[in-house]
Amino acid sequence: MAQQNRNPSTWGPDAGDVLGTYLRSQATAFLRGLRLHEESGADAAESSDAARSLRGAARRISGSLATFRVVTESSWADGLRAELVWLSSTLADEHAYAARLARLMDALHRLSGSPELPAPRGSAGALTVGSARAGALLDRQLTLARTRAHSATLQALGSSRFHAVADAVAVLASEVPLDAVAARGRVADVLVPLAAVAETRLSAAVSALPPIGGCEAAPSPYDADHDGLWHEVRRLLRVHRYAREVLGEDVTRPAAAGEALDRHRDAAEAAAASATAARTPRIAPATAYALGVLHADQRHEVEAARADFQHLWLREPAVTPR
Repeated sequence: MAQQNRNPSTWGPDAGDVLGTYLRSQATAFLRGLRLHEESGADAAESSDAARSLRGAARRISGSLATFRVVTESSWADGLRAELVWLSSTLADEHAYAARLARLMDALHRLSGSPELPAPRGSAGALTVGSARAGALLDRQLTLARTRAHSATLQALGSSRFHAVADAVAVLASEVPLDAVAARGRVADVLVPLAAVAETRLSAAVSALPPIGGCEAAPSPYDADHDGLWHEVRRLLRVHRYAREVLGEDVTRPAAAGEALDRHRDAAEAAAASATAARTPRIAPATAYALGVLHADQRHEVEAARADFQHLWLREPAVTPR
């Protein structure tokens, strides 16, 4: 029998089936990460890996609920998405402070030309006094921030709010509340147009970015006024990538571009941390100078990450600002 020609928009799985499969898989990943976190105990490395898995699953669920909201029961989706954003942000803080401190210490080591890392409590060693004191100051400030974030994480994970989120995700792992009408539509008619909306928002945000180095209109590499625009592109790119994951499409390019924007975020926040440390009252001039050099170094890293993103996303040659 000859195979009949069929319109792709009228056959294939329902939108609800595709979205439901993806959300259930991410809910399962969330619960797996939660179990690993509970079993990690005092093992810092295992706890960090488990928290990263939790955050990744939470972001994918919340991002997908935002993009494909009309396919689900909207009130349920809005509530769960808000709680997952809260949880992901809370879990990210401790890791972010630790990574920021490591990044700044590595940069001080590189800038000073010393074979040793800055001593955590101000022992100069082979470093200049300014760099050693800058490292000690950053260590005190960021370690304190990390300790507070760790306490906040433990408090959040022990709260009734978190247990309510975990219960909701556990239900999601077996049953996805879907809109009865939209969920029966075909993928090409429902999910693809919604994913296209997410991509359009991303494209508009990218188009609104200011020029980077090499152009007279480009901002100074020390200017942090435009960082928020780039952080928003990073968020929208992540939502776009998750939408493509739902559709089973290749995400190699957005993932690579996202890594460049992750480096941008890390460098921008490290620069801000060095600037905050430099505003500490009554620090020595040598310490302030070292922090200023560190700030400039991280702002140049910001510009380099922006150029990498341009190259990866816009297919333009990357020119690292000097």
